[in-house]
Amino acid sequence: MLVDVKEAIGDREEGSTLRKITETLYKITRETDIIGWYREDSLIGVIGTEIGQASSAEIREKLSEKYRFPEEGENGDSADSANITLYPDLVRKETSRRLALGLKRAIDIVGSAFALLLLSPLFGLIALLIKATSKGPVLFRQERRGQYGKKFTVLKFRSMRTNCDSRIHQEYVGRFIAGQVRADGKNGEQPVFKIQKDPRVTWVGAILRKTSFDELPQFWNVLVGEMSLVGPRPPVEYEFKAYGMWHRRRVMEIKPGITGLWQVEGRSRIRFDDMVRLDLKYARVWSIWLDLKILFRTPAAVLSGDGAH
Repeated sequence: MLVDVKEAIGDREEGSTLRKITETLYKITRETDIIGWYREDSLIGVIGTEIGQASSAEIREKLSEKYRFPEEGENGDSADSANITLYPDLVRKETSRRLALGLKRAIDIVGSAFALLLLSPLFGLIALLIKATSKGPVLFRQERRGQYGKKFTVLKFRSMRTNCDSRIHQEYVGRFIAGQVRADGKNGEQPVFKIQKDPRVTWVGAILRKTSFDELPQFWNVLVGEMSLVGPRPPVEYEFKAYGMWHRRRVMEIKPGITGLWQVEGRSRIRFDDMVRLDLKYARVWSIWLDLKILFRTPAAVLSGDGAH
């Protein structure tokens, strides 16, 4: 059975509506049935492995009784994060990797706790420099998207002046994702922003960005389980909304991290689609040994400052 969700719902209600459709399908299907995207964000497929063709009408009737379109009074906020029920391939993959993922989490806890303790004097020095050179808080907090699109607050050392207009970066992100500009400005024009001479960045912030020291507070995000030491970078909200269908797989496949394959192989020198392909490659061939290899290569990439702005 195919459930057409694209034509039945409008953009405003799409979030909560899609969530309730998938919850309903999950409740009326059994462990032996298969449910997933037939065409992502358009058609949901349900395969009843042990029922006859005539029973599809009964399933359709139960679904219709359970939910009506459109639903009024819902803003759809919660539906921005993906329903894992629609990604059975990811569930099977995580189940098969359970032991390895447990070891990855143990490495994250030990590594982030050790880094926070070891780097605490550097944290204090950076905090003093930020407070002495610009007004505002030491830490910059920003909402990001984690695995399955779940929202969380990422921590960074503040590198910009306060009350900056984020539309400058939003414009860059939109063009970068659309392939209209490279991160290094090698498409025949100067980069809009990532901005190699960003007027919003303080002189201390420029050093922090060049060395990637502004990312150090994210060891706390790793410690509490929102991120991993190694994984795709977590997107900001307006970046996530600009993603194409296949781009979103980078936040579905594996937990976001502080460093990753594209940071040590391409960093800021590649196009967005190439970055996503590296993230998907990492998720596909991931292993503990690959994580360790990336972690060992990261300091050299950070110290070189190549591709960082």
